[in-house]
Amino acid sequence: MTSRYGLRLEYHGEMIDKRRSTVLVVGGAGYIGSHAARELQRNGYDAIIYDNLCTGHRYLAEGFELLVGDIADSAKLRSVLQQVDAVMHFAAHAYVGESVANPRKYFQNNVVDALSLLNAVVDAGVRKFIFSSTCATYGIPEVVPITEKLPRSPINPYGATKVTFENALQAYGHAYGLRFVTFRYFNAAGADESGEIGEVHSPETHLIPSAFEAIHGERPELEIFGTDYPTPDGTCIRDYIHVNDLAEAHVRGIEYLENGASTALNLGTGQGSSVREVLATIEQVAGKRVPQRFVARREGDPPELVADPSLARKVLGWKAKRSLQDIVASAWKWDQSRRKAMASAG
Repeated sequence: MTSRYGLRLEYHGEMIDKRRSTVLVVGGAGYIGSHAARELQRNGYDAIIYDNLCTGHRYLAEGFELLVGDIADSAKLRSVLQQVDAVMHFAAHAYVGESVANPRKYFQNNVVDALSLLNAVVDAGVRKFIFSSTCATYGIPEVVPITEKLPRSPINPYGATKVTFENALQAYGHAYGLRFVTFRYFNAAGADESGEIGEVHSPETHLIPSAFEAIHGERPELEIFGTDYPTPDGTCIRDYIHVNDLAEAHVRGIEYLENGASTALNLGTGQGSSVREVLATIEQVAGKRVPQRFVARREGDPPELVADPSLARKVLGWKAKRSLQDIVASAWKWDQSRRKAMASAG
């Protein structure tokens, strides 16, 4: 749908003219950012990755220009921002539990340092900005599925930092003409279908890669938090969305900002899966049992978080295409590929 070579292309039912565009992917050596960079490249954009590598990985940025730097480094940002037409911001700390234990770290990076980035963007004259937000901004929702009209009532510092930056974007848009799309993710999962990049966290807290660690004996058992929720099988229900579906939405977001007004959009499938359903799919794909044990609920975990993604479909012409089976299969392929490469190297 897009091209950097000045072709006239169709976008969401309308014809648009595209010139060569370069996007700065801040946090592009991380999980979602690295997939977004690849999707930009597939769609004819130039992508420059900017990452301090504190949680990112250099090998996830292979094939791209990588600048190592902090989002608070205004001088370094000033130089690279002269080369770009748009910015995608993924460089946030994102562990809910850690945000409760160490809120200072989260407000410093996700708000104070992120505002340095935003100021540099505005000062450089860049006016297209994509922000990686979260469904954690909604807290415990009043109704499910969750629409963008629901109040934002975060119950942890991580969600609060995202709301604060969302509010800053609104103010900057009004004052400085910044155009932005805020994407509120639900549960990102899976890996690029090539098997070349995927999910890597330390420590690992996400359900699917944590289950793989249990399969491989890297943790004694997978802990399942709560089996007494008011759901069909007693375990939490979440909306799992493939990381490449997320990445495709980000490319649509850049295109939308050519002429569209600033907006906030949920990114999910609209379908929920329980923890037990995810584990059953993992065991089917891997052909191995996931060692597991049941423990008490975690404080603040809502029984069900499922997106209403209809606004993203209306605004962007975007819809998640990949199923839970696709998510697990791609994650397992990446897991096997990464372990094989580590064994060969070691």
